[in-house]
Amino acid sequence: METNGKQKTIMAIGGHVGDGELTCGGVLATLSLRGYRIVTIALTGGERGNPPHLTPREYRIQKEREAVEFAQALKGEALVYPYVDGELPDNEEVRLRLCDDIRKYKPEAIMTHWKYSMHKDHELTHKIVKDAWFYAGLAGLERAEGAWFAKGPYYAQNWEDAAHYTPYLYMEVSKEGFDLWKEAISKHWFAVNSPSFPYMDYYAHLMRCNGCLARKEYAQAFTVEEEAKKLVLQEF
Repeated sequence: METNGKQKTIMAIGGHVGDGELTCGGVLATLSLRGYRIVTIALTGGERGNPPHLTPREYRIQKEREAVEFAQALKGEALVYPYVDGELPDNEEVRLRLCDDIRKYKPEAIMTHWKYSMHKDHELTHKIVKDAWFYAGLAGLERAEGAWFAKGPYYAQNWEDAAHYTPYLYMEVSKEGFDLWKEAISKHWFAVNSPSFPYMDYYAHLMRCNGCLARKEYAQAFTVEEEAKKLVLQEF
């Protein structure tokens, strides 16, 4: 997708490698096939969900590789910040780092976690993204890149972030996008092999259920902040 000769970018930001790929991945794959550039950012590696045959440090190396492989399957780019799973810092350093990446990649829209979660990294990611999004659009904040305002943030449906979550909008996942997502997400060990939760199966079926609600074959659900819920009716 191009506007004035420039390719549009969509950015998905997760607390761990795999979060954005699961909760937004069908939409990301669909938009990639429509010509958008896809950028995924993981604020931590998610390495402490390591399988028994790998240490967290070894699993982090694998997770970073999986993030890149997923993004490459969508002809996109993956960034993994250096913070440790479960120890994401609540400071200005990470907010300004993310602000700088938003300004660098200039996404049309940003997708991330809802504000309530069973996982502390998810809740903190929500706060960090909101602040970084604000900083990125603040012209008076001088950084290496000029100010950039992205649409959103859009908060993805996630079984770990379910408290007080009500879908506000649905984005279609095409059949081709769904197939591309299944191929790409299979590169993530935990999505296919986790003994604690059937991640790929759950999100594949959730896309079909949301598709029924959206009167499409597949879809993913998102919500926005209350103050952003403004639908303007021009006429009947």
